[in-house]
Amino acid sequence: MTFALRSLIVIVSSLFAVSGFAGDRPHVILVMADDQGWGDMGYNGHPVIQTPNFDEAAASGIRFDHFYAAAPVCSPTRASVLTGRNPNRLGVYQWGYPIRPQEMTIAEVLKENGYTTGHFGKWHLGSVRNTSESKPGNHGFDRWVSAPNFYENGGTLSDEGTAVTYEGVESSFIAVGCALDWIKGALEEEKPIFAVIWFGSPHGPHIAADEDLAIYADEEEKLRHFYGEISGMDRAYGKLGEELDAMGIRDNTLLWYCSDNGALPKIGSTGGYRGNKGLVYEGGLLVPSILEWPAKFPDHRVVKGRGNTFDIFPTVLDVLGIETPGKHVLDGESLVPLISGAADSRSRSMGFWHSARRGIGTPSEDWMQGLKAAQAEGKDLPPNEAVVAAMKLSDPAETVESVSGHSAWIDGDWKLHRIVNRKSGEISFELYDLGKDPREEKDVAADHPEIAKKMKTALAEWMDSVIHSLNGGEYQ
Repeated sequence: MTFALRSLIVIVSSLFAVSGFAGDRPHVILVMADDQGWGDMGYNGHPVIQTPNFDEAAASGIRFDHFYAAAPVCSPTRASVLTGRNPNRLGVYQWGYPIRPQEMTIAEVLKENGYTTGHFGKWHLGSVRNTSESKPGNHGFDRWVSAPNFYENGGTLSDEGTAVTYEGVESSFIAVGCALDWIKGALEEEKPIFAVIWFGSPHGPHIAADEDLAIYADEEEKLRHFYGEISGMDRAYGKLGEELDAMGIRDNTLLWYCSDNGALPKIGSTGGYRGNKGLVYEGGLLVPSILEWPAKFPDHRVVKGRGNTFDIFPTVLDVLGIETPGKHVLDGESLVPLISGAADSRSRSMGFWHSARRGIGTPSEDWMQGLKAAQAEGKDLPPNEAVVAAMKLSDPAETVESVSGHSAWIDGDWKLHRIVNRKSGEISFELYDLGKDPREEKDVAADHPEIAKKMKTALAEWMDSVIHSLNGGEYQ
């Protein structure tokens, strides 16, 4: 990086920090879909799905065209948003694994800096019962109405430990409605707001509301419900924007939308990229992402540089002028240079690591109905034993070999894959030039041995650092 560019970035960051603490700090709202692929958006060229509110946001705000989920499945990516770290550092290897109590979340940091905080919708980072160490309230959220996993229309969620059923309410509107009720009250405290709104759609089983089904009357039944759930999210996102506008806070609200992993196989759209949910190829990682903040970004911009869900944490802290406390290593970096146009690409490489371990089953509605029945009798239930056990450090300590799986390293346009064969344990490598081959069709490792060698070394060093964090070592 040149001295001139570095100086420009410092100036831009300073301007953001000053404006953030000029007595009018922005509100911050993070919204996330569950299983929406890069191509499952009207603005990304889907021929059928109608997403007018997302399309409008993408046309007027900051549109990220190469934005990655930190993992190709849900819980790990959600952990990355809250911590700015690769999920394997936290032991969130797969879906259903909880976030550890010792992790520092963005909600905790913002709360310490004067924000009031809330979580609404899908949690999937541990139990949402009263006695759980992994409930949102123990990770920095003042107010929370959260589900253990995805939830459907009329679903049952945990209102700070109490099971509540939202009969007759479309699932995405459950989260948005609860968030808006809280925001209206929180504004009276004259504190800036940090809200996390995580939809349970379009995760299967796909059960769309009648209003959204009607849009796709000519499609086959399965597609009607899948497409309808995405349109339901779009309506809820539009409602969120309308209400923020009515409250007079939309202009000074940083509203950031993305999905938690790439497209579902068969039914979802990757936009032509290779792979899908569960795979470390581009189709399993690339997701739609839009950032709106009219007070700071009144003009539309398309960001071509690569971003990641673990970049959300450092980016938000940067624009607020808050330093990252403690010794936690962040895998993410601030995207302010990309957003502001001061840089065309990120300065750090990106590592991915999808463990071969199985996830922890999390039947949300069954668990919540069981909790509701117990509470109706004046009783409560303890958190799930498997979730509690997963929060502890491993004994014996984990190793690169014990975590195993498929990892990758992106440096500029180069992407190296390290793939462990599930049966034999043999390791193979693939190298792709994403600039020329974004669909990862031609392995060019044999044509570029020096690049492959350099990236293998960098990936190995990064994986060692992840294991170091995973085992509770001092963060370097």
